Amino acid sequence: METLGLLFGTPAKVKIMRLFLFNSGRFYDLKSVCEKTRITVSIARRELGLLEKAKLLNYRNFEKVIEKERGGKKYETKKKAKGWILDDDFMYLGALRTFLLTTRNLEHNRILQKLSSSGKLKFVLLAGIFINNPESRVDVLVVGDKLSKTLLSNAIKNLESEIGRELNYAFFETDDFKYRIGVYDKLVRDILDYPHKVLLDKLAIKQ
Repeated sequence: METLGLLFGTPAKVKIMRLFLFNSGRFYDLKSVCEKTRITVSIARRELGLLEKAKLLNYRNFEKVIEKERGGKKYETKKKAKGWILDDDFMYLGALRTFLLTTRNLEHNRILQKLSSSGKLKFVLLAGIFINNPESRVDVLVVGDKLSKTLLSNAIKNLESEIGRELNYAFFETDDFKYRIGVYDKLVRDILDYPHKVLLDKLAIKQ
């Protein structure tokens, strides 16, 4: 990320570029960009302005889907908003997407460091987007003791902000995971039997 930041201006700009390049056709307003990239409003506004000036992004009106709750029931509604969308006619779009695609993977120790806040990790596996396999059931599998769903969700969002894509992930307490292996649980077998990369294995899982 630091190297790309030097090449393209700032790490914040790289995060925003990843968000739009890997989610072509989707609109994002300022609030959404900040939430997805975890960048402050002032920095996001500046970088979005520069990317719009460079003609990588277009600023337009669009309808934003809002989730609301009434009487204990959730429903969706739409409201008019203004935001940015990737310009598919940008001259260097293909080359830029390819470059960011081949340099998007984070160092494995950084991934483990981010996930470690969620509990006592016993087994961590990467698949999907991390190994360029769109057929994978998940991108991340986490197994551990006393895992916090909230902390793990927060760690995943931090990873998403750097990668530029939403991640599919699954997590299990150690005993539950061992049980699922023993009964040949379909989800677990689909993950273990197909291409993946193990980052941490304190359980000596036979694959």
